[in-house]
Amino acid sequence: MASIFSKIVQGEIPCHKIAETSDYLAFLDVRPLVRGHVLVIPKQEVSYIFDLEDNVLSGLHVFAKKIAKAIEKAIPCKRVGVAVIGLEVPHAHIHLIPLTKESDIYFSNTKLELTDDELASIATSIRTFLA
Repeated sequence: MASIFSKIVQGEIPCHKIAETSDYLAFLDVRPLVRGHVLVIPKQEVSYIFDLEDNVLSGLHVFAKKIAKAIEKAIPCKRVGVAVIGLEVPHAHIHLIPLTKESDIYFSNTKLELTDDELASIATSIRTFLA
């Protein structure tokens, strides 16, 4: 059965896309920890990040770096935190989370509930800074 992320890749579920290549996709988390929380995934559905082929794993991180640099410019933060949890969706993914304090990355925090318009505005802002 396809994961929710595979359904996003296939266009079956909409997302606020930040960037896309033939192998990777970055989009806003719809239940973010903070404004600008982005998910970066390989389009290939593999449940566990360390089961990815080495070239796919390294490519995923290089793609995530480009997105993180754009987030840093678009969202006021001290830096962008990186988290790989891997339990919530059975599809390898990286969380990029703008941080102003360490607790911004605590997954036990209450998630933000942003409107579709707010998410669209954040996505547009981040995309503006993609090189």
